[in-house]
Formats: sequence, C-alpha cells, structure tokens
Amino acid sequence: MKIKPEISWADFEKLDIRSGTIVSVNDFEKARNPSYQLEIDFGDLGLRKSAAQITTLYSKEDLVGKQILAVVNFPKKQIANFFSECLVLGVYGDNAKDVTLLSPSLPVKNGLHVG
Repeated sequence: MKIKPEISWADFEKLDIRSGTIVSVNDFEKARNPSYQLEIDFGDLGLRKSAAQITTLYSKEDLVGKQILAVVNFPKKQIANFFSECLVLGVYGDNAKDVTLLSPSLPVKNGLHVG
C-alpha cells in the first residue's frame, strides 16, 4: 500500500475527533452494503447518528456500550433515508469488509478530543 500525500499540521488540526459511547444499534436495511445505524453519545456534544459497515466483525449486542472514536465535524451525509452525522473510525483488515473500530484502551469521558 502506498502512503497518502503528506498533509500539514494545520490540516490535521481541522479534524475534530472525539470519544463517544454507542447507545443504540439498528440494522440499516436500506443500505447498499450490510450496515448498522448507530446512535452515539458524545457527552456535551449530545447524541449523533452514524451509518457503519461493521457487520462482519461486530454484532449489535457487542456494540452497545462500546466506546469509539469518530470525526464529528464532517457535514451530514445522506445515505438512503438516513442522515449520518459523524464518521466512526476503524482499521480495514485484509478483507475491506472487516473493519476493526478504533477505541480508547481505557474508559474515557464521552466527548473528549483526540489530538
């Protein structure tokens, strides 16, 4: 794999990556690829929704209560009849459908900034 083009520190600082806890998970039946609709608690930022193609490694029951990291300052994105309000971060496995979520190694307060 090739590395992506170099960015400046200022580019990185534009990303607002926060900790959150998944509070609900539903099947996203209208998505093209198997996906979940997540509702995530970001503390003082409130609840945000996200669509995530993470069904191969995670069951709905595994996800509720899991802390994750997400970009919270992208514009809303409409996917079918759903508006995704943040981008949950993960690492792709050898199979592009195998996404491992990024999460803090210890419990942290919801809404904390990654930097």
